[in-house]
Amino acid sequence: MGIAFRVLGEVGALRDGRPVDVGHARQRCVLAVLLVELGRPVPADELIDRVWADRPPYRARNALSAYVSRLRTLVAAPDVDLARRAAGYVLTADPATVDLHAFRGLVAQARAADRPADAAALADRALALWHGTPLGSFDTPWFAATRTSLEAERLAVQLDRTDAALAAGRHADLLVELADAVRAHPLDERLAGQLMLAQYRSGRQADALASFRAVRARLADELGVDPGAALRAVHQRILTGDAAAPSPSPPTVPAPEPPPEPAPGPAPGPALPRRTTSFVGRRTDLERVTAALAAGPLVTLTGLGGVGKTRLALEAAAGAGGAWLVELAALEDGGPVSEAVATALHLQQRQGSTIEQTVIDYLRERELLLVLDNCEHVLLGAAGLADQVLRHCPAVTVLATSREPLGVEGERIVPLDPLPPPDAQALFVDRARAVRPGFDPAAETPGAVLDVCRRLDGLPLGIELAAARMRAMNAAEVAGRLASPTFVAGGSRAAPTRHQSLDTAVAWSHRLLSGRERALFERLSVFAGGVDLEAAHAACADPGDTEDDTLDLLGALVDKSMVTVDRAAGVTLYRLLETLRRFGRDRLGDDLERVRERHARAVGDLAGRAAAGLVGPDEGQWVERLLRAWDDFRLAVGWAIARQDADLALRLVAGVADFAYWCVGYELAGWAEDALGLPGAAEHPLAPAVSGAAARGAFCLGDFPRAVRLARATGVPDWVEGASRGSQPGDVLGIIDVYEGRGPGGHAHYARQVELARPTGNLVRLSWTLSQLSLSRTFLGATEAALRDAEECLAVARAAGGNPTAVGLGLLCIGRACQDTDPATALAYLDESAATFASVHNRWFSAYARMYAAATHVEHSDVPTATAALLPVLDAWEQLGERSQQWLCLLFSARLLDRLGAEAEVVTLHHALVAAAQPALCSPDRLAELDASLGAVAYEAAARRGAVSDGPAAIALVRTALRRPTAAAV
Repeated sequence: MGIAFRVLGEVGALRDGRPVDVGHARQRCVLAVLLVELGRPVPADELIDRVWADRPPYRARNALSAYVSRLRTLVAAPDVDLARRAAGYVLTADPATVDLHAFRGLVAQARAADRPADAAALADRALALWHGTPLGSFDTPWFAATRTSLEAERLAVQLDRTDAALAAGRHADLLVELADAVRAHPLDERLAGQLMLAQYRSGRQADALASFRAVRARLADELGVDPGAALRAVHQRILTGDAAAPSPSPPTVPAPEPPPEPAPGPAPGPALPRRTTSFVGRRTDLERVTAALAAGPLVTLTGLGGVGKTRLALEAAAGAGGAWLVELAALEDGGPVSEAVATALHLQQRQGSTIEQTVIDYLRERELLLVLDNCEHVLLGAAGLADQVLRHCPAVTVLATSREPLGVEGERIVPLDPLPPPDAQALFVDRARAVRPGFDPAAETPGAVLDVCRRLDGLPLGIELAAARMRAMNAAEVAGRLASPTFVAGGSRAAPTRHQSLDTAVAWSHRLLSGRERALFERLSVFAGGVDLEAAHAACADPGDTEDDTLDLLGALVDKSMVTVDRAAGVTLYRLLETLRRFGRDRLGDDLERVRERHARAVGDLAGRAAAGLVGPDEGQWVERLLRAWDDFRLAVGWAIARQDADLALRLVAGVADFAYWCVGYELAGWAEDALGLPGAAEHPLAPAVSGAAARGAFCLGDFPRAVRLARATGVPDWVEGASRGSQPGDVLGIIDVYEGRGPGGHAHYARQVELARPTGNLVRLSWTLSQLSLSRTFLGATEAALRDAEECLAVARAAGGNPTAVGLGLLCIGRACQDTDPATALAYLDESAATFASVHNRWFSAYARMYAAATHVEHSDVPTATAALLPVLDAWEQLGERSQQWLCLLFSARLLDRLGAEAEVVTLHHALVAAAQPALCSPDRLAELDASLGAVAYEAAARRGAVSDGPAAIALVRTALRRPTAAAV
């Protein structure tokens, strides 16, 4: 019988039908995560977060390693492998041995069944695999969210099984089961419709009509709504007698088992934010959203501000898996939705394509859930992008939140109402206990909590703001404040009642602030992301205030729940919830433009501080800080360019060019060129630095002629003070010289730069120039000299304080220099280099290091190892849109295909490289051999395909060829 695993109940394993002791609770937690993610590597940090949440033990990684080691022994079997790979821990086993994946496999078969009776039987077999509450009683947020998702998945299958059984004529058999289910879920309209059909087809028409009247009354009493269209249609069919015939459509069972080799998705990262508070109520709404996602490719949650659309969307997305969140709230009205999506997915614009085309091309073969949050102020852009996704990306589902529908064909709208009284009171109590431990609603004035929730119309945001006041008041006092006419006047009388209630809650908290607190709160609303104390003081403080005064005011705003705190960047950042940010900004009035100017200049000062921090030992903290402030950089640059403030625009661009290109994307390239076009920019001291930044962006996007023109636009000094490491104009020209095969010119440039750097004592400059000299020597084949330069580069980087990118460059250069002479040493250095870059989110150099590690495997390792190393790099360059590196990676890929004997693909790639003016793969003699082997017809067909293949087509060709079973077996 072998070994089998269970997660649809208490987590455990059986060997030959006997239970296996898989250890204590946390060890079983680790096993449960790996079973749910069967076959997918789970990074250690992600495992730690799922198992311990915000309370990991000391040396959590060591504890995790020990658990995995013990589990590896406990679950050992011929077809089971528990290993640690570069991407994380992964458990591989036959999906049929894991009840969850066996369940999904049977559901997939049921979905494909032609006969309703077969579909029902398969669904019954799937449901029989459940033996309790999934994932046992583990209590971390990930387990709670996954458990909710699995329960929703089971309910959806139960509903579809019932549809199939009804279609198969099992009406009488289902009566008792459906009656019990309706009692358990009295507001579920689909269940009610199934019961009505079963009753009618069993000859009980009166009972069916009575069931309809009962559910209609419950919906009106508890939710204030009428039955939906589907239930009304069942009622009408019963009245007209049409319900006697089984539905001709076969049942649809959601959540099929994922294919064994899904198309690669976005790079690992925090796709969804952690939910730091409990999810209260909304279980029926969550089921509605889950069912809608299973039924169609576009679902929009609609409702007024503060009703909880975002939170519900995140819960649904967490249960769906493979979800990526795009936060649109920070965009200005009508802002660039496609840019925001590209940023969230870590995509860069491809040469010759718009950013929207780049996004659509990337999503075309992916399977994921895209969450577009807060669409109402960018409705046209969000609707246009969603329409393109629906037309061209068949495996992508879009979940949007908006105050109004997107208006796209195929859209399923899920309107979200306020919380019903029981859930509203539960939310108030939960949040009140968070600020006042021990809060007991039974000890409050009878009915006071219900009165608060009623006056706030069950709106979650209003309830949470009111509950935050419980640290200083009781529930009756809160209710009394809400009853005050001054609060009611805080909202627009022309707005809907619930909007007035939400504005009342926000305005109340706003009015409870002192005058100085209120002024700071309103000025903070111009910041789109988190703001540190220094920037908050510069942009928002009153004249004469000190930083300590600003800190005291910020502390007061935090205490009053008007400002939230984010400490993840290594520095305390302050931010406003989006609804509060809009509320504050609306009250700035005539002061808005002046505060925006202060905001832009504060961000400019941040750019100056960041320029120094990014080359120091605290680079990682600065990167985290800038990632959270990037929306503010976008606003500040836009303001500076619109006001033709060349000094500010140039300072903003020059300070963060390396960070932008290495960690975010190429949006800054456009900013740089716009800034250079401002009046007075050409004479500004920073003009050469910004020209270099613009040139670097053009180089990365593969437009070498444009890069050369930009680099030479303001002269080519030996070293530009104020320019970042990667944006020196001369260096851009030097690297283009190397890439285009004129290596000696580029080498001579870097050799001169090293000699000029030595006497300056500037170790940052010296380590950078040594790294570029070493890489250029490696390109020329002078590996001994390249190794000497690389070792000096690493020593200088460490002597300068150990800046991670500088150290990573030293490691990278050593690895490159050793590739031909000592592959094992080269791989060790390249792997360490990639990890060092990744630690500071340097995606560009991390991909570069991994590419040359993969190239080393291509030449010196077996085919499966080389394939496993190469495929993720292809995905990385595709995401980055880095054209020159992409073609270089394809050259390495072609060499691997040659080893595999994939002769037609080799011919295609050879001609694709030639057509793109890249180095040829095959010599004339080798081409003649391939012609003879393939035959003239096949050879010519492969050559024609290559001649018209662009980068994405070539990557798709390589990916398909390397994933063939024969490739993995070689």
